[in-house]
Amino acid sequence: MTDPLLVDRTDAVVTLTLHRPESLNSLDVALKEALRDVLAELDTDPGCRAVVLTGAGRAFCVGQDLREHVATLESGSRDPLDTVREHYNPIAARLAGLSKPVVAAVRGAAAGAGASLAMLADLRIGGPGTSFLMAFANVGLAGDTGVSWALPRLVGFPKAVELMLLAQPVPAAEAHRIGLLHRLVDDDEQVLPAAQELAARLAAGPTVAYGAIKRQLSVGASGTLADALAAEEHAQSLCGGTADHRHATAAFVAKQRPVFDGR
Repeated sequence: MTDPLLVDRTDAVVTLTLHRPESLNSLDVALKEALRDVLAELDTDPGCRAVVLTGAGRAFCVGQDLREHVATLESGSRDPLDTVREHYNPIAARLAGLSKPVVAAVRGAAAGAGASLAMLADLRIGGPGTSFLMAFANVGLAGDTGVSWALPRLVGFPKAVELMLLAQPVPAAEAHRIGLLHRLVDDDEQVLPAAQELAARLAAGPTVAYGAIKRQLSVGASGTLADALAAEEHAQSLCGGTADHRHATAAFVAKQRPVFDGR
């Protein structure tokens, strides 16, 4: 048996590889549980300062393992979609709320919950073969794994409605144009190295500040001005007490390049 989720640590960058290439990294229970649990561990791991999320083989992730889901439907379960509560919701909350930057290396297809996972990352890098598909309606379902939260924030409400209702593939160039991809590289083989290079750059930065920035932007995107100001006050109070802030300020005054330790 091969682990459904591979975890690689290179310095302060942790690369998580969805590892079911024979099924285009579809999400079965074992993979969902592994991803949920590892994300929880990384959130409090001081040795992790940036995360790369990618898929093995020729796809990023095509979403729910439908063969497994058919078996669940045929079992007569009273709640055949309890995986949303048990797996997808916790994964989405952990991924979006992770206190470190997350870069998705989206090589090949990202469909259904797989597209949702990519959109919950802070930054997404793709190649010529990258595509997104909001596939939920194609199997008679609404969206899950945070897609109703993430997609409108990336592409706007009207475009999100179009992508969800029509459920048609979005090729790489269009995905880059509308904001689903932060960066589009020329070669699919360069997607993961580019994502890891970007993650390494972020891992050398002020980790506490990055986490605070993510939280305050989340509040600012959906709350009132008063909510945003309160979030900013809390964030600055937190960051102002870090060694990174003190050392970087002193370095700036001394016209030196700051070195961040992530604390």
